[in-house]
Amino acid sequence: MLKLLKYIRIFLITPCLLLACNISAPTEVKRPPLKVTFASFVGEFPGIIAQEKGFFKAQGVDVELIHKQYPQLEQANFNAGKYDGITSSLGNFIILSATNPDIQGAIVIDESIGADVVVAQSKIKTVADLKGKKLGANLGGFSELFVTEMLKTANLTSDDLNLVKLEALEIPQHLKNNTIQAGHTWEPHLSEAMKLGGNILFTSKQTPGLILDLIIFRGETIRDRPEDLRAFVQGWLQASTYWKANVEEGNAIVSKALKIPLNTLSLEGINLTDLGENQKYFQSSNPNSIYKTAKIYADFFIRSGNITRIPELKSLFNSSFLNPP
Repeated sequence: MLKLLKYIRIFLITPCLLLACNISAPTEVKRPPLKVTFASFVGEFPGIIAQEKGFFKAQGVDVELIHKQYPQLEQANFNAGKYDGITSSLGNFIILSATNPDIQGAIVIDESIGADVVVAQSKIKTVADLKGKKLGANLGGFSELFVTEMLKTANLTSDDLNLVKLEALEIPQHLKNNTIQAGHTWEPHLSEAMKLGGNILFTSKQTPGLILDLIIFRGETIRDRPEDLRAFVQGWLQASTYWKANVEEGNAIVSKALKIPLNTLSLEGINLTDLGENQKYFQSSNPNSIYKTAKIYADFFIRSGNITRIPELKSLFNSSFLNPP
């Protein structure tokens, strides 16, 4: 009888212990991947290498990269919460922040040091020749300031020619159709324009520090997933360093992933920024700080009517994710 009671007690206690274990053991909830969209500028491609080489995964973050040709259209989707992050030029970021202040730039991914160009039809040899002509550019963004800086070199203003709102990828076809005589673009679209007899008038080598690209994140993601963002930034920086040290392999990875011609991929004219350069950009005391360049854009957009008030620039950048965990 005693043995029977002992077995009954064991029988009753065991399920309780198992239940207690199940209650006390935390259930790990799998986080959804960080969704980050990017466009077709070569400085936005290190994420592909980070994905293919497993750098994001090694940092402990799952990332879904979405490649889109028309970044302007994707900004609305970003604002609507479809993506956690989006690549953006500094100028376009300032425009975006005017309607969506709950976003922050977390990393400067590149500086254009010659990759952005104004290409013209063969008969146009100098910037001065643009007077009275049509020039395509992504108006209402960084492209407009870049073109304005170019015109200054020939003592021209936007009133001296007709500006046409076009995306970089549309420039070659419009040059061919003569609906414009010049346009702001970059690779791989530049190679297409050059095949048509294009003539390069101006490059971002002549506007040092002006054209920077960042990755910006929604405030909700920044607040809810700081460790994932830190891991993302570390993986991205690792990929940039790897690509610069292994150019041919990096080019091949990107070419295969995006199905773009290998001969249109080049890091020439691009500085993929590293950790040290990022730290300098985010120092407000630095003469080339991102805050000073952002102010240049904000002032320009106020004058041109693209925004009605200067955003609080200090709140737009968050350098905390640059630090390793």
